[in-house]
Amino acid sequence: MSADFESPLLAPSEQPAAQVLHADGRASAVLVCEHASRSIPRSLNGLGLDEATARSHAAWDIGGRDLAVALAERLDTPLVVSCVSRLVYDCNRPPEAADAVPERSEVFAVSGNTGLTAAARAQRVRDVYEPFRALLAQTIGARPNPPVLITIHTFTPVYHGAPRAVEIGVLHDSDDRAARVLLHVLRRDSSWDVRMNAPYSATDGVTHTLRHHAIPRGLPNVMIEVRNDLVATPQGVAEVAAKLGPALAETIRHFESHPTAHDTLMPQNTGQI
Repeated sequence: MSADFESPLLAPSEQPAAQVLHADGRASAVLVCEHASRSIPRSLNGLGLDEATARSHAAWDIGGRDLAVALAERLDTPLVVSCVSRLVYDCNRPPEAADAVPERSEVFAVSGNTGLTAAARAQRVRDVYEPFRALLAQTIGARPNPPVLITIHTFTPVYHGAPRAVEIGVLHDSDDRAARVLLHVLRRDSSWDVRMNAPYSATDGVTHTLRHHAIPRGLPNVMIEVRNDLVATPQGVAEVAAKLGPALAETIRHFESHPTAHDTLMPQNTGQI
C-alpha cells in the first residue's frame, strides 16, 4: 500500500469531512447536502484549479448549504453536510462511479484528478466518502421514527451554453412516493417552474444517496434541485426557504400520517423516469 494512501488527506484543522447540524431536530426527516462545501484540502494543491473554477458551481452547489441550513431550522430536522468539495470526492456518487472523482466538470478541467492511482482514489473514498456515509447512516438510525430523506442541491442556470428554464426540480429513484407528494404541493402553492426529474434524473447517476440510504430502508425520499440564481443571495435563500419549507413540512406530515402509503395526492403518470 502506498505512502500516499497512508497519509491523511485532511489536516486536523480541515476535519471533519462531514458534519451533522441541528442534530436534535424533532421532525421525522433528515436533510442532506452532499455538495455543501468548496473546500479543497491543502494536500491536493488546489487540484490545479484557477480561482474562478474553485469558486464556481463545478466545485460545489452554490447556495445549497445556506438553503439546507435554513430549511433544517424551519423544519426542525437534522442536516448532514459534506465539508469537502465534490471535485475532491462527490459524496452523491458510489466509489465505483468514474465521476465520483471527476477529471472534468462541465467545461472545467480538473488537472489534479487526472491520472490518479488506485491508491490515491481509495484515499479520497476513505477520507471523504466513508465518513460522510457513516455519519448519514448514523443520523438516520438515531431517529426515533422512520424519517423522510431529503437531499438539497442547486444547479446552474446555464449548462454547456444552454439556458435552463426550470427553477425547481423534484427527483426520485425507484421510490417516487415523496417526489409525487412534494410535486403536487409545489405546483398547487407556488409560481415556480417545477418539474419532475429535471434538470437531471436517476438515469444521470445523481440519486446515489437516495438509493444507498433510503430505498433499502423503505424510507420515503426525494432529491430537490433549486436553480442557483434563486439562492445566490441571503434574501434569495430566505425567500426560497419560506416557500419550500411549508411544502416540505406538508410532505413530512403526510408520511407521518401515512407511513406505508404508495399513493395519495397524485396520479401515477406524472413524469416517471
